[in-house]
Parts: sequence; C-alpha cells; structure tokens
Amino acid sequence: MDVSSEMIHALLPLFLTATLGAGAVYVGIVEGVGEATAAIVKVFSGYVSDRFGRRKPLILIGYGLGTLSKPLFALAGAPVMVLTARFSDRVGKGIRGAPRDALIADVTPEEIRGRAYGLRQSLDTAGAFIGPLMAIGLMALFADNMRAVFWFALVPGLIAVLCVLLGVEDRKAPEMTERRRAPIRLSDLAGMGGAYWTVVAIGIVFTLARFSEAFLVLKAHDAGLALALAPLVLVVMNVVYSLGAYPAGALSDRMPPARLLILSLLALIAADLSLAHWNTLAGAFAGIALWGVHMALSQGLLSKLVADRAPEALRASAFGIFNLCTGLMLLVASVVAGAVWEMAGPSATFLTGAGFSVLAVLLVGFFLLRKPAAA
Repeated sequence: MDVSSEMIHALLPLFLTATLGAGAVYVGIVEGVGEATAAIVKVFSGYVSDRFGRRKPLILIGYGLGTLSKPLFALAGAPVMVLTARFSDRVGKGIRGAPRDALIADVTPEEIRGRAYGLRQSLDTAGAFIGPLMAIGLMALFADNMRAVFWFALVPGLIAVLCVLLGVEDRKAPEMTERRRAPIRLSDLAGMGGAYWTVVAIGIVFTLARFSEAFLVLKAHDAGLALALAPLVLVVMNVVYSLGAYPAGALSDRMPPARLLILSLLALIAADLSLAHWNTLAGAFAGIALWGVHMALSQGLLSKLVADRAPEALRASAFGIFNLCTGLMLLVASVVAGAVWEMAGPSATFLTGAGFSVLAVLLVGFFLLRKPAAA
C-alpha cells in the first residue's frame, strides 16, 4: 500500500499546481488535512478494535478505503476532488494503523517483538522509496501522463487488500475468555499507567526534534540540487531507513531501549549539525543519510515500547493515542521550523532541531536510564 500511495504523493504537488492550477497554500492544506485526519482517526479505530476484540475487519476496511481512493486522484478535475481523495486515503490509513500495530504485538512472542516492528518499519519504508522510483519510471513510460500513473497505483493497492483477505489471521484480543469481557470505557484510557505515558512524552519530544522531511528537500535544493532531482532526497533517506530498521529492531530485543533511543538522537544531532554547517550537496546528503539512521533506530523501537508498556486489553487504543500525539506534534514542529527558516535561515532551523534533540536525550536519560529494571 505504501508503494501505491507514494507513487501518487511523489507527483501530487505538481499535479495540483501544474495540472489543476492550485496554489502552494492549497498544497499545504491538502497535506495538513491528510496527516491530521490520519492521526485523529487512529484514536477511534484503536478504541473500536479493543472494544470489540477484533483487528482484521478494521485493517481490511482501512486498506480497502485506501485502495478505493486511488481512482479519485486520476479522475480529479478540480483541486477539491484531490482534497477529497487525500482525505479518504488518510482516513483509510487511520483506520488500519492502530489495529495493525496491535495485531503485530498480538501474534508475536514478546522476546522478538522489537524484530517484528523493525521488519514492519523496514517494509513500510521500502514503499516510501520504491513508490517514487516507480513513479519516475512510469512518467517516462507514459510520456509524463500523471493520470495514467495514478491509475497504475491502483494495482499495488489491490494486491495489499488481497494480502489482508488471504494472508492475515485475526486473533482474539488479549484477556478474552469464553465469557465475553466487560466493554472498554473511554475512562479506561486514562488509566494506562505511567510507563505508557512516559513513552508518549518521549515520542512527543522526539517528534518535536524531527520536523517534516520537506525541510531536507529545501536544504538540498538550497545547496544546489536541481529541482528535477529533488525526489532523490527522500529516496536516499528512506533507503538508509529501510536497510537499518530491521537490524535496529533485532538489537532492541537484546539492548536496553534507552541506549538505542540515545544513539538515535545522537545520529539526529549529527544530521542537524551537518545540515546547519555544510552548505554543500555532500554535507546535505550526509545529513540526510544520518536522518535516515535516526529514523531506523527510533521508530520501530518506539512502537515496541508502546506495545510493551500499554495494558494488553488497550493495546490498539494505546497506539492510536500515541500516533495522535506525535502526529499533532509533527504539525507543530513543522510550523516552528518554517517560522525559524523564514526569520533566521536554514542553519538556524537545523540548530533548533539539534537543541530539541539534546532535550530529548535528557528526557530519555531521566525516565529510562534511572529505571533499568523497567527498560
């Protein structure tokens, strides 16, 4: 599904502006509405999954809705139809995200849970660079016909739906017995425990330090990268991310989480410093690669920590709340980064990110290193 979505997303800004005549502000609205929608829907889908004790139906609905949205992009004759398609696609992502992550924990032995989330993150990120590369090839094949590429994106989406239908086995939710357990109340979500909310706090600070990757593209272009080669920024970052996510997940099964989290933050600090001080393409791409290292070391591990620290009966709800908090914080972080960029320039933006990374190191050290038994 990521291949399908990223084939479209790689071309969507150009499609909106060059084909449909939308402005840059509208592009920002489409992206903002999409990501906020996914973050909010994850909370409700996680709660519904826990409430009824099922994962697969919501996962199937989410992937199905994501696939059904693809023809809307190809048929769009006005910017508002693209907004509708993007909204539908992100609702699908929100519906499937929390139940899918919870199902991984349900079916995976605890001793290899980090490896499982690392594998999921690696495959997820592979789609983030395979999709744009396929879009580049298909644009050449279809003589720059973006609508034809959007129609082709339906194919990997349908394959994803078939994988869910034929290959995914649902499991009864934890604590289910022959007698149906009591319904989960919304008030139960507040009682997830301090260990879980500590992970949420760490995720929020991590996200504040790691603003949108769009600023990596802007920095590379500022350093001299041709506009036509701009997709290479995300390709390079996601290749590093994908290759590192599974080994990092395997390490998280054997190492205290605080060590890997701090290593990931050190990589992010190095990335920020490289991007701030080297105004060359070599410096920019060094920072971009280090950014990918940070993502590989941290994202799968944070998912593992959510699964480990949340009550089993509220696992999908826990993923939904975590994704909502970090998703909203990414919006805040990106607005802050944009304001700093406008007022003080690219170097100040990345130095600000490095400062938030130092704060995150202190937070991880305080909450996790002081409790080795919990780690």
